[in-house]
Amino acid sequence: MTVVVSGVGVVLPRARTAPELMAPVAKAPPVEPKDLVGRKGLRYKDRATQLAYCAADAALRHAGLLDDGGLRVPGGSVAVVASSNYGNLDTICRAIDTIAEQTAAAGSAMDLPNASSNVIASSVAIRFGLRGPNLMLCNGATSGLDAVHWAATLIRGGRASRALVLGVEPDNESVRAFTGGARTIDGAAALVVESEESAAERGASAPAVLGTYVRGAGLGRTLERLAKTTGDRPALWHLPEQRAAAVPDTLLEGVDRHDLAEVFGLGSGALGVLQCAAAVGWFAQGGAGPVYATAGTDADDASAGIALHGRAAA
Repeated sequence: MTVVVSGVGVVLPRARTAPELMAPVAKAPPVEPKDLVGRKGLRYKDRATQLAYCAADAALRHAGLLDDGGLRVPGGSVAVVASSNYGNLDTICRAIDTIAEQTAAAGSAMDLPNASSNVIASSVAIRFGLRGPNLMLCNGATSGLDAVHWAATLIRGGRASRALVLGVEPDNESVRAFTGGARTIDGAAALVVESEESAAERGASAPAVLGTYVRGAGLGRTLERLAKTTGDRPALWHLPEQRAAAVPDTLLEGVDRHDLAEVFGLGSGALGVLQCAAAVGWFAQGGAGPVYATAGTDADDASAGIALHGRAAA
């Protein structure tokens, strides 16, 4: 079954569209969720969830699944797969500090739902009425690409006709303390992926096709497997995070490389979703040929890669 990308939502300080991930604006203020989705429903939600609301709204509208009247397809047909490694870290740290300094009874009742690791995926599903399978991934460098893969797997397995894939990471004191001062993206990206048949039935455009997904130990071996199964040399390679300088020139020698972290900051669990959204932006600007999105290094036990193809080339 062919799985296509039919919608993209990008909510970053320097990018609001997929093409801007490849050519960001020079300067921009932090994202203000109330300006994008209104104030309703934001109270007591952590920043990661608020950012996810914004990206989800943009992607669902881009795919034609949502308008001002609400969801335009049955809620049970839409799955949610979200990825974030630091999404509710600030809530967890605050709760731990309260317990350590006082007692568990002193904690805020409003914080309790936000302490759950699946708060982003569940909150987005509730807000938009998406009643299909609901997954939250928080598994390190490959988390974003894994989320894209599991969304495609749900569709190919007949569990849903389409899926909303979210990648989000907030920037706050707790995250910076945990990452050694690294600046995160403080934003979100979202994809709507669905079967080719589903998109065609709705008359929806599909700018990209999800190709081969590979996961294993070591970036080099992952790239070898990806190239072997894809059959075509990539035209663009989205590099793993924070290690771009350490990637040997001999890996995909001569292929154009793009490092989203260098421009936008630490993507972590959102990286893979950002990379796929950037590939859609590259296709929209006339890019042709496969795009590789990757995470991990040769030293990692888990590396992952996925190939995307422009719709005209599928």
